[in-house]
Amino acid sequence: MFTMIVRLTSVIVISLGLISCGSDTDSEITTLRLGHTLDTQHSVHKAMVHFGERLNALSNGAMNVKIYPSSQLGTEREMIELLQIGSLSMTKVSASPLEGFVPAMKIFSIPYIFRDNDHFWKVLNSEVGQGLLAGVEPFRLKGLAYYDAGSRSFYTNNKPVRTPADLAGMKIRVLNSPTAVRTVRELGGAATPVAWGELYTALQQGVVDGAENNPPSYYLSRHYEIARYYSLDEHTSVPDVMLMSLRVWENLTEQQQEWVDKAMQDSVIFQRQAWQESTLDSLAKVKADGVEVIYPDKKPFVEAVKPFHESLRGTAVGDLISQIKAM
Repeated sequence: MFTMIVRLTSVIVISLGLISCGSDTDSEITTLRLGHTLDTQHSVHKAMVHFGERLNALSNGAMNVKIYPSSQLGTEREMIELLQIGSLSMTKVSASPLEGFVPAMKIFSIPYIFRDNDHFWKVLNSEVGQGLLAGVEPFRLKGLAYYDAGSRSFYTNNKPVRTPADLAGMKIRVLNSPTAVRTVRELGGAATPVAWGELYTALQQGVVDGAENNPPSYYLSRHYEIARYYSLDEHTSVPDVMLMSLRVWENLTEQQQEWVDKAMQDSVIFQRQAWQESTLDSLAKVKADGVEVIYPDKKPFVEAVKPFHESLRGTAVGDLISQIKAM
């Protein structure tokens, strides 16, 4: 309880400092404030640092970025709310929770719709992907870009997942997304939304039996210390989304917006490369620590979610799936 109060107090204090200054203009220098939930060793954080460096260089020092990592400003949802009122400039969120704003974003939480990573990025860079990014604007948000977050796979405490049947009776932590919840249920598990910052303790105390995420997040969160089985079924590919407060964006000059766009696209290239390196490094390190990494046959998993896909026929999301599969 004491820890919770301290954290809440810290968030309030920092947030009060951000009110009316999601971006600060001090004489001729504009500072964008960026909050996120990840560790500073994560490739996404490193890409944000790169974004700040590129923005500073492109603007000849007229713009810079101040980063608040590791949930200093609260959860993803709390930071989205700060963006909506213009008290924070930017944040990174997983695409899954955004389905609460843009229903079509649920497409990323539907399992096994992308053939491979090249197909995934082809979709993100297409009119479909860019249209989803633009869909957040009615909610006072500006979608800037997608970051690679790899594929999500199951990791568990007490037994490995080799087939969907192994998930029966297991409480699996999922993102706060109705579609992510349904995906785990279709595969046989009991979906349990838990905040990312609370997951280590939830695994430790047996509140959940496992979770699902990409290799860098599994490693850097140290969840491998408890969940010693990692099954690379790669059921969903959910990108990270870089968001800006629409209020902050509209207060920038056209030239500043161009600098932000260019710096962000440079950071996307940087992050995709860093992500691939981080994924390989993370898998090597958890294996070296004794984690059992399983490479299951994906066919039973694909078969298990076919009724899910069929249930979407004739819906807007079903039409979107058809477009994606045709690319």
